[in-house]
Amino acid sequence: MNKLGMMLGSALAAVIFSGAALAQEVTLRVHQMLPAQATIPAKAITPWAKAVEEQSGGRLKFELYPAMQLGGTPPALYDQAKDGVVDVIWTVLGYTPGRFPKSEVFELPFLVTTGEASSVAFQKYVEENAMDEFAGVHLIAVHTHGPGLFHTATPVTKLEDLKGMKIRGGSRVISDMLGRLGAEPVGMPVPQVTEALSKGVINGTTIPWEVTPALKVAELVKNHTGFSGDNGLYTQTFAIVMNQGAYDALPDDLKAVIDANSGVEVARAFGKVMDEGDVRGLKIATDLGNNIITLDEAETERWKAAAQPTVDQWFADMQAKDVDGKALYEKAKALIAAESGM
Repeated sequence: MNKLGMMLGSALAAVIFSGAALAQEVTLRVHQMLPAQATIPAKAITPWAKAVEEQSGGRLKFELYPAMQLGGTPPALYDQAKDGVVDVIWTVLGYTPGRFPKSEVFELPFLVTTGEASSVAFQKYVEENAMDEFAGVHLIAVHTHGPGLFHTATPVTKLEDLKGMKIRGGSRVISDMLGRLGAEPVGMPVPQVTEALSKGVINGTTIPWEVTPALKVAELVKNHTGFSGDNGLYTQTFAIVMNQGAYDALPDDLKAVIDANSGVEVARAFGKVMDEGDVRGLKIATDLGNNIITLDEAETERWKAAAQPTVDQWFADMQAKDVDGKALYEKAKALIAAESGM
């Protein structure tokens, strides 16, 4: 073959290769712990996946696996994404204690406001202060839920009522807070709550209204206790992460689609969905005639004082890691206030 023929052959091969790259289709497996009808799977993950599919022209596709269908337990989800067992996961950061110490600040008592405002604040906080905690994965977004509250078999109308109650906590920070409030904390992932309540393993649980319908909580216990003021008792922190290798293997234009569906606006959307879920969950409990309790300002202040040692302990934990916890707390507080219009 002469030189011109070789050049034309190389050019043709390049065109064919380029066309193949442009036509590349990728299917990503998404794994998470909740049933498909729960708020986040139905109202956040599924619309997110659909948007990505449409913006990719159908070249990115998703297989959604709810309720740990691909095996393992909820605490294993993060490593499933990191190790390439699955491609994308949604998980609770607090299920792996000590792994995300700087991110824990958002779980501290009486700090967060709404799911939407706190989620945007959390995303900005992580981008500015804690991206190193997500090394080894491709972070799509983080978010929070709205104000957490108590759902109990017997009423909690004052701090003393909590004494000795076995209450589910979703992270080490939340369990620490529960202990200081007088409860006996029982750590467990949220999918276990229904069975634990029905069998009397726990006397109550801390979760937001949003997840109560999926867990049938309003049918299992009849008392629900929240607090006065703008700041909720606590929140849990969540992340949507992608296997780094799966992201790196995408052609640039498909990476751009993932990037366009990552970050602050995804955090906002997931947080907003949480807030809307809170409204639905509260309505179900109200329609059932359950006992909806909101502690007044004076009683709420008693709980804040009782929970303050959890904040102080977190500062000490961070100091032991050579991290300025107080500075991070002030940054989180300022971001939440700014996003909440406070």
